[in-house]
Amino acid sequence: MSERWKYQIKTGGIWGVFMTVFNVLFDIKEIPLSAQIATPNFYIRAAAYISVGIFVLGYFTWKSKVKQQNR
Repeated sequence: MSERWKYQIKTGGIWGVFMTVFNVLFDIKEIPLSAQIATPNFYIRAAAYISVGIFVLGYFTWKSKVKQQNR
C-alpha cells in the first residue's frame, strides 16, 4: 500500500470516527445511545463520514502535505 493511501486512511478514518462520535453525542439528549446504535441509519452515516473522510479530506490533506514538502 502506498504512503498516500496509508496517510489518507489514517487521517480520513480518524476524522470520520470523530464526526460519528460527535453526532452521537450531539443527539444523545433526545435519543439514547443504545437507540442510536440500533438503527441502520447510524451505520450508513458512519460509513458515509468515514468514506468522505478517507477519499475527500484525506486526498486534499495529502495534496497539501506534498505541496508543503516540495517547498
